[in-house]
Amino acid sequence: MRYNQFEGKEISEIGMGCYALSGVYGPVDRSAYKKVLEHAAELGINFFDTADTYGPKAEEVLGEVVAPIRDEVVLQTKVGIKEGTADLSYDAVISACDNSLKRLDTDYIDYYLIHFADPDIPVKETIGALKDLKQDGKIDGYGVGHIGFEGLKEYSRYGSPSVAMMELNAVSRKPIDDLLPFCDENKIGAIAFSVTGRGILTGKFRRERDPKLPGIKGIDPLFQHARYGSALRVVDKMKELGEKYDKTPVQTAIRWVLSRGVLCALTGPSSKEHIEENVGGSGWDIYEEDLEDLDEFLQEEEERLNKEEPAVIERLLRSPLSDDLQRAYSDLVYVIETSVDHSLAKEDEIMPTFQRLWRMRSSEKGLKREKLEMVQKELSRIIL
Repeated sequence: MRYNQFEGKEISEIGMGCYALSGVYGPVDRSAYKKVLEHAAELGINFFDTADTYGPKAEEVLGEVVAPIRDEVVLQTKVGIKEGTADLSYDAVISACDNSLKRLDTDYIDYYLIHFADPDIPVKETIGALKDLKQDGKIDGYGVGHIGFEGLKEYSRYGSPSVAMMELNAVSRKPIDDLLPFCDENKIGAIAFSVTGRGILTGKFRRERDPKLPGIKGIDPLFQHARYGSALRVVDKMKELGEKYDKTPVQTAIRWVLSRGVLCALTGPSSKEHIEENVGGSGWDIYEEDLEDLDEFLQEEEERLNKEEPAVIERLLRSPLSDDLQRAYSDLVYVIETSVDHSLAKEDEIMPTFQRLWRMRSSEKGLKREKLEMVQKELSRIIL
Protein backbone atom coordinates (compact mmCIF):
# COMPACT_ATOMS: atom_id res chain seq x y z
CA MET A 1 0.00 0.00 0.00
CA ARG A 2 1.28 3.45 -0.86
CA TYR A 3 0.65 6.39 1.46
CA ASN A 4 0.43 10.13 0.95
CA GLN A 5 1.62 12.72 3.46
CA PHE A 6 -0.99 15.42 4.04
CA GLU A 7 -1.37 17.93 6.88
CA GLY A 8 0.86 15.85 9.11
CA LYS A 9 -1.16 12.70 8.46
CA GLU A 10 -0.16 9.57 6.56
CA ILE A 11 -3.10 8.59 4.35
CA SER A 12 -3.43 5.34 2.40
CA GLU A 13 -4.08 6.03 -1.27
CA ILE A 14 -6.89 3.45 -1.13
CA GLY A 15 -9.63 4.34 1.35
CA MET A 16 -12.70 2.54 2.63
CA GLY A 17 -16.13 4.12 2.22
CA CYS A 18 -19.04 2.86 4.32
CA TYR A 19 -21.97 3.87 2.12
CA ALA A 20 -23.04 0.22 1.86
CA LEU A 21 -23.88 0.28 5.58
CA SER A 22 -26.79 2.59 4.77
CA GLY A 23 -28.51 -0.34 3.06
CA VAL A 24 -28.63 1.44 -0.29
CA TYR A 25 -27.36 -1.68 -2.07
CA GLY A 26 -29.56 -4.06 -0.11
CA PRO A 27 -29.69 -5.63 3.36
CA VAL A 28 -26.41 -5.54 5.29
CA ASP A 29 -25.02 -8.12 7.68
CA ARG A 30 -23.27 -5.74 10.08
CA SER A 31 -21.25 -8.50 11.71
CA ALA A 32 -19.87 -9.58 8.33
CA TYR A 33 -19.26 -5.97 7.30
CA LYS A 34 -17.20 -5.38 10.45
CA LYS A 35 -14.93 -8.20 9.35
CA VAL A 36 -14.50 -6.51 5.96
CA LEU A 37 -13.54 -3.25 7.70
CA GLU A 38 -11.08 -5.10 9.92
CA HIS A 39 -9.57 -6.83 6.88
CA ALA A 40 -9.24 -3.46 5.12
CA ALA A 41 -7.15 -2.21 8.05
CA GLU A 42 -5.06 -5.40 7.97
CA LEU A 43 -4.32 -4.73 4.29
CA GLY A 44 -2.98 -1.26 5.10
CA ILE A 45 -6.04 0.92 4.54
CA ASN A 46 -6.12 3.63 7.19
CA PHE A 47 -8.61 6.12 5.72
CA PHE A 48 -12.27 5.44 6.54
CA ASP A 49 -15.24 7.50 5.39
CA THR A 50 -18.82 7.48 6.66
CA ALA A 51 -21.73 9.90 7.27
CA ASP A 52 -24.51 10.50 9.76
CA THR A 53 -27.05 10.06 6.94
CA TYR A 54 -25.95 6.45 6.42
CA GLY A 55 -27.96 5.62 9.52
CA PRO A 56 -26.93 5.62 13.21
CA LYS A 57 -25.48 2.12 13.02
CA ALA A 58 -23.04 3.05 10.23
CA GLU A 59 -20.95 5.30 12.44
CA GLU A 60 -21.32 2.93 15.39
CA VAL A 61 -20.05 -0.06 13.42
CA LEU A 62 -17.06 1.87 12.12
CA GLY A 63 -16.34 3.23 15.59
CA GLU A 64 -16.27 -0.26 17.07
CA VAL A 65 -13.82 -1.46 14.44
CA VAL A 66 -11.33 1.41 14.66
CA ALA A 67 -11.45 1.90 18.44
CA PRO A 68 -8.43 -0.38 19.09
CA ILE A 69 -6.41 1.35 16.35
CA ARG A 70 -7.83 4.90 16.57
CA ASP A 71 -4.40 6.57 16.55
CA GLU A 72 -3.47 4.69 13.38
CA VAL A 73 -6.47 5.66 11.24
CA VAL A 74 -7.95 8.78 9.67
CA LEU A 75 -11.70 9.14 10.24
CA GLN A 76 -13.93 11.19 7.96
CA THR A 77 -17.65 11.69 8.43
CA LYS A 78 -20.22 14.08 7.00
CA VAL A 79 -23.11 16.37 8.00
CA GLY A 80 -25.86 18.20 6.19
CA ILE A 81 -29.11 16.24 6.08
CA LYS A 82 -31.55 16.17 8.99
CA GLU A 83 -34.73 14.12 8.69
CA GLY A 84 -34.40 14.06 4.92
CA THR A 85 -33.92 17.82 4.60
CA ALA A 86 -30.76 19.89 4.25
CA ASP A 87 -29.81 21.67 7.49
CA LEU A 88 -26.44 23.39 7.82
CA SER A 89 -27.44 25.92 10.45
CA TYR A 90 -24.86 26.63 13.16
CA ASP A 91 -26.72 24.71 15.88
CA ALA A 92 -27.47 21.76 13.58
CA VAL A 93 -23.82 21.33 12.61
CA ILE A 94 -22.59 21.55 16.21
CA SER A 95 -25.22 19.09 17.43
CA ALA A 96 -24.62 16.66 14.55
CA CYS A 97 -20.89 16.63 15.25
CA ASP A 98 -21.43 15.86 18.93
CA ASN A 99 -23.71 12.98 17.97
CA SER A 100 -21.20 11.63 15.45
CA LEU A 101 -18.42 11.76 18.05
CA LYS A 102 -20.55 9.64 20.39
CA ARG A 103 -21.46 7.10 17.69
CA LEU A 104 -17.87 6.85 16.47
CA ASP A 105 -16.71 6.56 20.10
CA THR A 106 -13.87 9.02 19.56
CA ASP A 107 -12.69 12.34 20.99
CA TYR A 108 -12.08 13.90 17.60
CA ILE A 109 -12.87 13.52 13.91
CA ASP A 110 -10.00 13.97 11.46
CA TYR A 111 -12.12 15.46 8.68
CA TYR A 112 -15.70 16.69 9.05
CA LEU A 113 -17.38 17.31 5.71
CA ILE A 114 -20.41 19.18 4.46
CA HIS A 115 -22.36 16.39 2.76
CA PHE A 116 -24.85 18.40 0.69
CA ALA A 117 -25.49 22.10 0.22
CA ASP A 118 -28.22 23.95 2.14
CA PRO A 119 -29.57 26.83 0.03
CA ASP A 120 -31.38 28.35 3.04
CA ILE A 121 -28.33 28.81 5.27
CA PRO A 122 -25.49 31.26 4.48
CA VAL A 123 -22.17 29.49 3.93
CA LYS A 124 -20.59 31.95 6.37
CA GLU A 125 -22.80 30.60 9.18
CA THR A 126 -21.87 26.98 8.43
CA ILE A 127 -18.18 27.86 8.24
CA GLY A 128 -18.53 29.54 11.63
CA ALA A 129 -19.69 26.26 13.14
CA LEU A 130 -16.85 24.31 11.50
CA LYS A 131 -14.26 26.80 12.73
CA ASP A 132 -15.62 26.57 16.28
CA LEU A 133 -15.54 22.76 16.16
CA LYS A 134 -11.92 22.92 15.06
CA GLN A 135 -11.10 25.47 17.74
CA ASP A 136 -12.64 23.16 20.35
CA GLY A 137 -10.54 20.23 19.15
CA LYS A 138 -13.56 18.17 18.06
CA ILE A 139 -12.33 18.08 14.46
CA ASP A 140 -8.85 18.38 12.97
CA GLY A 141 -10.11 19.79 9.69
CA TYR A 142 -13.19 20.24 7.57
CA GLY A 143 -14.16 19.94 3.95
CA VAL A 144 -16.96 19.51 1.44
CA GLY A 145 -18.74 16.67 -0.30
CA HIS A 146 -21.48 16.86 -2.92
CA ILE A 147 -21.52 20.61 -3.49
CA GLY A 148 -19.68 20.93 -6.81
CA PHE A 149 -17.07 23.37 -8.02
CA GLU A 150 -18.96 26.58 -7.28
CA GLY A 151 -19.77 25.32 -3.79
CA LEU A 152 -16.13 24.54 -3.07
CA LYS A 153 -15.11 28.00 -4.23
CA GLU A 154 -17.67 29.61 -1.93
CA TYR A 155 -16.58 27.56 1.09
CA SER A 156 -12.97 28.45 0.29
CA ARG A 157 -13.92 32.13 0.18
CA TYR A 158 -15.15 32.07 3.79
CA GLY A 159 -13.00 29.31 5.24
CA SER A 160 -10.11 26.94 4.63
CA PRO A 161 -11.35 23.48 3.61
CA SER A 162 -8.75 20.75 4.03
CA VAL A 163 -10.36 18.18 1.73
CA ALA A 164 -12.97 17.95 -1.00
CA MET A 165 -14.82 14.83 -2.12
CA MET A 166 -15.64 14.32 -5.77
CA GLU A 167 -17.00 11.55 -7.93
CA LEU A 168 -14.12 10.65 -10.22
CA ASN A 169 -13.68 7.64 -12.45
CA ALA A 170 -13.11 6.85 -16.08
CA VAL A 171 -16.81 7.39 -16.88
CA SER A 172 -17.32 10.48 -14.67
CA ARG A 173 -14.42 12.79 -15.44
CA LYS A 174 -15.76 16.32 -14.94
CA PRO A 175 -13.60 17.08 -11.83
CA ILE A 176 -10.50 16.93 -14.03
CA ASP A 177 -11.56 20.22 -15.61
CA ASP A 178 -12.46 22.20 -12.50
CA LEU A 179 -12.32 20.62 -9.04
CA LEU A 180 -8.92 18.95 -9.32
CA PRO A 181 -7.06 22.05 -10.60
CA PHE A 182 -8.70 24.16 -7.87
CA CYS A 183 -7.71 21.65 -5.19
CA ASP A 184 -4.15 21.51 -6.47
CA GLU A 185 -3.85 25.30 -6.56
CA ASN A 186 -5.27 25.70 -3.04
CA LYS A 187 -3.59 22.68 -1.45
CA ILE A 188 -6.93 20.96 -0.79
CA GLY A 189 -6.81 17.16 -0.59
CA ALA A 190 -8.93 15.55 -3.31
CA ILE A 191 -10.87 12.50 -2.10
CA ALA A 192 -12.25 10.50 -5.02
CA PHE A 193 -15.30 8.29 -4.58
CA SER A 194 -17.15 5.91 -6.89
CA VAL A 195 -13.77 5.12 -8.44
CA THR A 196 -15.12 2.05 -10.25
CA GLY A 197 -18.08 3.92 -11.68
CA ARG A 198 -20.50 2.54 -9.09
CA GLY A 199 -19.49 -0.92 -10.19
CA ILE A 200 -19.90 -0.58 -13.93
CA LEU A 201 -16.12 -0.61 -14.51
CA THR A 202 -15.92 -4.10 -13.02
CA GLY A 203 -16.96 -5.40 -16.42
CA LYS A 204 -19.71 -7.55 -14.92
CA PHE A 205 -22.67 -5.84 -16.60
CA ARG A 206 -24.13 -7.26 -19.78
CA ARG A 207 -24.32 -5.44 -23.09
CA GLU A 208 -28.10 -5.16 -23.00
CA ARG A 209 -29.12 -3.14 -19.96
CA ASP A 210 -31.17 -5.08 -17.42
CA PRO A 211 -34.47 -3.14 -17.08
CA LYS A 212 -34.76 -4.32 -13.47
CA LEU A 213 -31.38 -3.44 -12.03
CA PRO A 214 -31.52 -3.77 -8.23
CA GLY A 215 -31.27 -0.97 -5.69
CA ILE A 216 -29.76 2.39 -6.50
CA LYS A 217 -28.44 1.20 -9.86
CA GLY A 218 -32.01 1.03 -11.11
CA ILE A 219 -32.15 4.85 -11.07
CA ASP A 220 -28.48 5.68 -11.45
CA PRO A 221 -27.97 7.85 -14.60
CA LEU A 222 -24.75 5.98 -15.32
CA PHE A 223 -26.83 2.89 -16.09
CA GLN A 224 -29.28 4.70 -18.37
CA HIS A 225 -29.49 5.85 -21.99
CA ALA A 226 -26.36 7.19 -23.70
CA ARG A 227 -24.21 6.93 -20.58
CA TYR A 228 -24.62 3.19 -20.35
CA GLY A 229 -23.41 2.58 -23.90
CA SER A 230 -20.46 4.89 -23.35
CA ALA A 231 -19.55 3.17 -20.07
CA LEU A 232 -19.46 -0.25 -21.73
CA ARG A 233 -17.05 1.06 -24.37
CA VAL A 234 -14.81 2.41 -21.58
CA VAL A 235 -14.94 -0.97 -19.84
CA ASP A 236 -13.66 -2.66 -22.98
CA LYS A 237 -10.75 -0.22 -23.11
CA MET A 238 -9.95 -0.79 -19.43
CA LYS A 239 -9.95 -4.56 -19.93
CA GLU A 240 -7.52 -4.21 -22.81
CA LEU A 241 -5.16 -2.02 -20.78
CA GLY A 242 -5.42 -4.20 -17.67
CA GLU A 243 -4.37 -7.29 -19.60
CA LYS A 244 -1.11 -5.54 -20.51
CA TYR A 245 -0.29 -5.07 -16.81
CA ASP A 246 -1.83 -8.33 -15.60
CA LYS A 247 -4.41 -6.36 -13.63
CA THR A 248 -8.18 -6.64 -13.39
CA PRO A 249 -10.44 -3.92 -14.84
CA VAL A 250 -11.18 -2.80 -11.26
CA GLN A 251 -7.50 -2.40 -10.40
CA THR A 252 -6.86 -0.56 -13.66
CA ALA A 253 -9.79 1.77 -13.05
CA ILE A 254 -8.56 2.60 -9.54
CA ARG A 255 -4.99 3.15 -10.76
CA TRP A 256 -6.28 5.58 -13.42
CA VAL A 257 -8.02 7.64 -10.72
CA LEU A 258 -4.87 7.71 -8.59
CA SER A 259 -2.88 8.86 -11.62
CA ARG A 260 -4.95 12.07 -11.54
CA GLY A 261 -3.14 13.14 -8.37
CA VAL A 262 -5.90 12.54 -5.82
CA LEU A 263 -5.05 12.17 -2.14
CA CYS A 264 -7.17 9.05 -1.66
CA ALA A 265 -9.41 6.82 -3.78
CA LEU A 266 -12.40 5.55 -1.79
CA THR A 267 -13.76 2.10 -2.47
CA GLY A 268 -16.79 0.51 -0.83
CA PRO A 269 -16.74 -3.28 -1.17
CA SER A 270 -18.76 -5.55 1.08
CA SER A 271 -16.55 -8.64 0.88
CA LYS A 272 -12.97 -9.49 1.80
CA GLU A 273 -12.28 -10.70 -1.74
CA HIS A 274 -13.32 -7.39 -3.25
CA ILE A 275 -11.31 -5.28 -0.82
CA GLU A 276 -8.25 -7.40 -1.62
CA GLU A 277 -8.80 -6.77 -5.33
CA ASN A 278 -9.25 -3.05 -4.74
CA VAL A 279 -6.01 -2.79 -2.78
CA GLY A 280 -4.34 -4.16 -5.92
CA GLY A 281 -4.97 -0.75 -7.48
CA SER A 282 -2.14 0.58 -5.30
CA GLY A 283 1.60 0.01 -5.64
CA TRP A 284 2.08 0.20 -9.41
CA ASP A 285 1.89 2.74 -12.22
CA ILE A 286 0.55 2.99 -15.76
CA TYR A 287 3.18 4.03 -18.29
CA GLU A 288 2.85 7.58 -19.55
CA GLU A 289 2.26 6.53 -23.17
CA ASP A 290 -0.56 4.22 -22.06
CA LEU A 291 -2.13 7.00 -19.99
CA GLU A 292 -2.00 9.33 -22.98
CA ASP A 293 -3.63 6.72 -25.21
CA LEU A 294 -6.35 6.05 -22.64
CA ASP A 295 -6.98 9.76 -22.08
CA GLU A 296 -7.29 10.32 -25.82
CA PHE A 297 -9.89 7.55 -25.99
CA LEU A 298 -11.78 9.00 -23.01
CA GLN A 299 -11.76 12.45 -24.62
CA GLU A 300 -13.35 10.99 -27.74
CA GLU A 301 -16.05 9.42 -25.56
CA GLU A 302 -16.58 12.78 -23.85
CA GLU A 303 -17.13 14.49 -27.18
CA ARG A 304 -19.52 11.77 -28.26
CA LEU A 305 -21.61 12.16 -25.09
CA ASN A 306 -21.60 15.95 -25.47
CA LYS A 307 -23.42 15.44 -28.73
CA GLU A 308 -25.75 12.63 -27.68
CA GLU A 309 -26.92 13.59 -24.18
CA PRO A 310 -28.51 17.03 -24.78
CA ALA A 311 -30.72 15.35 -27.39
CA VAL A 312 -31.67 12.62 -24.89
CA ILE A 313 -32.52 15.27 -22.27
CA GLU A 314 -34.74 17.19 -24.67
CA ARG A 315 -36.54 14.02 -25.76
CA LEU A 316 -37.21 12.98 -22.15
CA LEU A 317 -38.60 16.42 -21.28
CA ARG A 318 -40.76 16.87 -24.38
CA SER A 319 -42.17 13.33 -24.55
CA PRO A 320 -44.87 11.87 -22.27
CA LEU A 321 -43.44 10.08 -19.25
CA SER A 322 -43.16 6.31 -19.38
CA ASP A 323 -46.18 4.34 -18.16
CA ASP A 324 -43.74 2.52 -15.89
CA LEU A 325 -43.46 5.05 -13.03
CA GLN A 326 -40.11 3.66 -11.86
CA ARG A 327 -38.82 4.15 -15.41
CA ALA A 328 -40.26 7.67 -15.47
CA TYR A 329 -38.60 8.44 -12.14
CA SER A 330 -35.17 7.23 -13.29
CA ASP A 331 -35.55 9.24 -16.51
CA LEU A 332 -36.07 12.43 -14.50
CA VAL A 333 -33.06 11.68 -12.30
CA TYR A 334 -31.06 11.20 -15.50
CA VAL A 335 -32.25 14.56 -16.82
CA ILE A 336 -31.22 16.37 -13.63
CA GLU A 337 -27.72 14.92 -13.35
CA THR A 338 -26.81 15.15 -17.03
CA SER A 339 -28.20 18.67 -17.43
CA VAL A 340 -25.88 19.88 -14.66
CA ASP A 341 -22.94 18.00 -16.17
CA HIS A 342 -23.55 19.67 -19.53
CA SER A 343 -24.13 23.11 -17.95
CA LEU A 344 -27.73 23.16 -19.15
CA ALA A 345 -28.79 24.05 -15.59
CA LYS A 346 -27.09 25.43 -12.50
CA GLU A 347 -26.81 22.99 -9.62
CA ASP A 348 -28.17 25.42 -7.01
CA GLU A 349 -31.18 26.18 -9.23
CA ILE A 350 -32.07 22.58 -9.93
CA MET A 351 -31.26 21.10 -6.49
CA PRO A 352 -34.66 21.95 -4.88
CA THR A 353 -36.40 20.10 -7.71
CA PHE A 354 -34.09 17.13 -7.26
CA GLN A 355 -34.76 17.05 -3.51
CA ARG A 356 -38.53 17.00 -4.13
CA LEU A 357 -38.10 14.19 -6.61
CA TRP A 358 -35.84 12.24 -4.24
CA ARG A 359 -38.34 12.47 -1.39
CA MET A 360 -41.00 10.92 -3.63
CA ARG A 361 -38.94 7.73 -3.74
CA SER A 362 -39.34 7.14 -0.02
CA SER A 363 -42.91 8.36 0.22
CA GLU A 364 -45.32 5.92 1.86
CA LYS A 365 -47.85 6.73 -0.84
CA GLY A 366 -45.45 5.70 -3.59
CA LEU A 367 -44.79 7.41 -6.90
CA LYS A 368 -47.69 9.40 -8.37
CA ARG A 369 -47.82 10.19 -12.07
CA GLU A 370 -49.21 13.70 -11.57
CA LYS A 371 -46.34 14.62 -9.22
CA LEU A 372 -43.75 13.24 -11.62
CA GLU A 373 -45.34 15.26 -14.42
CA MET A 374 -45.06 18.38 -12.27
CA VAL A 375 -41.35 17.71 -11.84
CA GLN A 376 -41.00 17.19 -15.58
CA LYS A 377 -42.64 20.57 -16.24
CA GLU A 378 -40.42 22.28 -13.69
CA LEU A 379 -37.32 20.76 -15.26
CA SER A 380 -38.51 21.85 -18.69
CA ARG A 381 -38.80 25.41 -17.40
CA ILE A 382 -35.31 25.35 -15.91
CA ILE A 383 -33.50 23.51 -18.72
CA LEU A 384 -35.34 24.18 -21.96
